Amino acid sequence: MNKIISAIALTAVTLTAVCQKANDPVMFDIDGQQIRRSEFMKEFLQSIGKDPSSPKTACTYEKRQALNEYVELFANFKAKLADAKSKGYDQRPELVRELNQYRAELASPYLLDSATLKEMLKEAYERNKYIVRANHILVKCADNASPADTLKAYQRAMSIYKRVMNGENFNQLALEEEQRTEDGIVRDADKSKTYIAGELGYFTVFDMIYPFENAVYSLNVGEISQPVRTRFGYHIIKLIDKKEYYGQSKVQHIWVRGDIKLSTGQSKIEEAYERLRGGESFESVAKSLSDDRTTTEEGGRLPMLPVTKLPFEYVEKIADGMHEGDYTKPFHTRFGWHIVKLLHKDTIPDFEDLVSQYKQKLSRDQRNSKPKDRFIADAKKRYSFKDYVNEYAKDKRGKKMSTPIATLEPLAKMMTDSVFHKKWDYDETVLLNDNQVLFTVGDKKYKLNDFARYVKAKQTVEMKYGLDEYLNARYKNYIDEEVLKYANENLERDNPEFAALMDEYRNGLVIFAYNEENIWSKAMNDTSGLKTFYYINRAKKDINNPADSNYFWNERARTMVITVADSTCIPVSKAFKIVEKARKKKTSLSGTKELLTKAVNKKSKVKNPVAVALETYEEGRHNELARNEWHPGTYIHRTGKGYKIYVVEQMTNPALKTLQEARGYYITDYQNELEEELIKRLRRKYNVTIHRDVVDETTY
Repeated sequence: MNKIISAIALTAVTLTAVCQKANDPVMFDIDGQQIRRSEFMKEFLQSIGKDPSSPKTACTYEKRQALNEYVELFANFKAKLADAKSKGYDQRPELVRELNQYRAELASPYLLDSATLKEMLKEAYERNKYIVRANHILVKCADNASPADTLKAYQRAMSIYKRVMNGENFNQLALEEEQRTEDGIVRDADKSKTYIAGELGYFTVFDMIYPFENAVYSLNVGEISQPVRTRFGYHIIKLIDKKEYYGQSKVQHIWVRGDIKLSTGQSKIEEAYERLRGGESFESVAKSLSDDRTTTEEGGRLPMLPVTKLPFEYVEKIADGMHEGDYTKPFHTRFGWHIVKLLHKDTIPDFEDLVSQYKQKLSRDQRNSKPKDRFIADAKKRYSFKDYVNEYAKDKRGKKMSTPIATLEPLAKMMTDSVFHKKWDYDETVLLNDNQVLFTVGDKKYKLNDFARYVKAKQTVEMKYGLDEYLNARYKNYIDEEVLKYANENLERDNPEFAALMDEYRNGLVIFAYNEENIWSKAMNDTSGLKTFYYINRAKKDINNPADSNYFWNERARTMVITVADSTCIPVSKAFKIVEKARKKKTSLSGTKELLTKAVNKKSKVKNPVAVALETYEEGRHNELARNEWHPGTYIHRTGKGYKIYVVEQMTNPALKTLQEARGYYITDYQNELEEELIKRLRRKYNVTIHRDVVDETTY
């Protein structure tokens, strides 16, 4: 009975395989390799930008033609690839280096948890819809501060938070903390009148470090956070304002120094406003009245700027409903008096348009740790990670013992404070006697000595803290890095999409190098071959064939061009007489220019009033001459304040271009011929067979 069931099962599997092959027949045979229709269609549909899941429709003539053209290209590509690999192109050091660089860039997003990454990108976009203005009080505390110092900083931050909540002035407390020295003494404030302690202005997503951003976007306007830990210390944050984000903006402004209490500058800004209302241009008023000397020449224009680069008072005005072309009434800030005109403001793009930009920013941002940590956690499960430092042995009865299987203790005994000065070293022979396996990832074992080398290599000059904490932090980092490294090394095996991308790029590099040597450079460097090709093919060119137009000169006019910048320098009639006289005497270009220059009005202040050049114009390709001017003569064209005089000296009949004159076109043709001959040889060499019956029955 079992044998019967097994036979039935085997038959079912065989039938399934036969059906699959019937639905996916072989389309190409190249060098003994069978390429099925599915592989070809994947590349073809990608090349025309069609979704493979879209329903198939009947093939029109145009669709059939596109398919057949790609069939030929595909066969040629595979034949070239086979030849290139047989000659070791894919093993060339320069190609391998470039491929490795590309792989390093391409692998990064594959070493993050995609679901978490998508969640982070969506979070960023939702936050990006708003700009926020916040103030903060910072109690400094180093990222690697000792527990005692961290607690001390936290307690101080909580003390300040309570004072804020009891009604003390937020910005005064921020200033007090800014002036505090390491020994706790508060220096006298030495800030300008325009400075607001703790003021951060407006910002949006990615402008602040992630924990700070998280805290700000969780607050309501007017709300104050409890101390928030970042690598800089503890922040007490007050959300001042939140508005819809409008992107970057370009403004003009008129700024007048003045104190509202002393009423200085007010009359000047009011004069500016009245002149604007009277119809005078913003540029004119800014040039005559603005105290901002850096922008007056530009009519008060500032460059395109994000909200972080503008005073928060300007941002408030722009965000509160200003339209392009609007200007404000005079308003006062800590800097003085202002009138602001909005020239342009962006709108936030769609999410899809920002994804690539977000990914770049996210890779440099602390929030990147979230999808990376999730990926590492999943990779540990996938690759059967075992951490023997945190795993306990069991006795014969299966009871967990009190000591872990492995320990960092031998290395811990060798650690000294010199590690904080990047000077720590150790004796490897001591560890070799106790070289325990600390953890495993897949089939790799990581021993105590491996970790010691890592610690030595990762030393940096940093603030001293507990050696046990230092070693444990380094151990965690070491595990994470090695798990990521292991996952990276196995990406092609574990991720078909990544493997396909790498194959595509590798093949592209190989074919580029192959074409460069065997076709492109060969055609350019083979001087004698190119000359022979030219002499054979020039006789085939027909001046009446539009396809051959690039190989012929149309009728050409050898022309002296005189440019007079301003007619007040030399009247047209006077210049015409000088030019005609010079033409009859066959005066040179430089001689003609000298005659005209002498005739320039002595009172003229125009720089470079006269220019003379010799040009060759081709009919149908240059429009400087009118249709009735294609014969010898002198012609005048007005150009704004000045004019041009065209002296057509000589006409040349249509003619075939020389090799030098049409070199680019002949090189392209020669390259095409070399490629055609190469493809013929390769198709014979690698027995390329295209199964036309399969091609003909293919639809998409």
